[in-house]
Amino acid sequence: MPPDLLEFEEPIGVLLKEIEALSMLPQTPERQRSIERLQAEIESIRADLYSRLTPWQRVLVARHPSRPTVLDYVERLFTEFIEIGGDRRFADDHAVVAGFARYKGEPVMVIGHHKGGGGDTKQKVYRNFGYAKPEGYRKALRAMKLAEKFGRAVIAFIDTPAAYPGVESEERGIAEAIAYNLREMAALDAPIVVAVHGEGGSGGALGIAIGDRILMHEFAIYSVIPPEGCAAILWRDSGRKIEAAEALKLTAPDLLAFGVIDEIVPEPTGGAHTNPDLAASLLDGPLARALADVSTREPAARLEARYRKFRAMGNVGIAEP
Repeated sequence: MPPDLLEFEEPIGVLLKEIEALSMLPQTPERQRSIERLQAEIESIRADLYSRLTPWQRVLVARHPSRPTVLDYVERLFTEFIEIGGDRRFADDHAVVAGFARYKGEPVMVIGHHKGGGGDTKQKVYRNFGYAKPEGYRKALRAMKLAEKFGRAVIAFIDTPAAYPGVESEERGIAEAIAYNLREMAALDAPIVVAVHGEGGSGGALGIAIGDRILMHEFAIYSVIPPEGCAAILWRDSGRKIEAAEALKLTAPDLLAFGVIDEIVPEPTGGAHTNPDLAASLLDGPLARALADVSTREPAARLEARYRKFRAMGNVGIAEP
């Protein structure tokens, strides 16, 4: 099976091998028609598979190594991007990207996790696979404070398995860094739009995800813990990850129903990794609408609505006796 395909896409892999074999033969009109027929069949199968993904299959799509990164979206949707680095305390964390940019001509601040894209192992190591350390969250907050100072909206892209769990991360105060960000973002006097476009994992995601509008890509996930960790804690068996993914309700439709997110952003058939240009185009509309909506609100009303939005999460109601 081709390396870009996921385990549940095996039927597509068989057809791709047929196309590859036909392509190596001398080309004739009949062979070209056969290739086109197989390609159409692939699109049909892919559309059928992605119309009925299980929660665990959505986890696999969200973690696809070629899924577009924050910089892929910056390249396609923003102009005049100028990256800033460092937290002014310890170091620069390459797992978090932050910088000034323009979106449709308006100045904004872009912040996001970066796992390292394109299947490039060196890039993934450089980005620490998207596991941010305390200095990453402090850099993000420094950027947000600059946005507040200069009257810019903040656009945050979420794609991380979790905050980095290593000893050095604990030594430098990862819990405090995330908690401080939660408090400061809740009161930040700047419009904030969040896009969960890949894997929204635990406090590592939430550390830059307090916003006025929360968008979530169709096949992204957002959860308090990865399925493997959940299964290991609940059942002492990480092999029950598929069952855990179902129980966690981590898909976009689940979270929209719970009021955790505000809108689902559609993806190309087969996921954002199959067509990053189209994925960016599909994000453009919801992002522009969300930004326009929150930017026109009075600051006091915007902060009150943000506060109420997050205070309401988890309220499931209690039936009267």
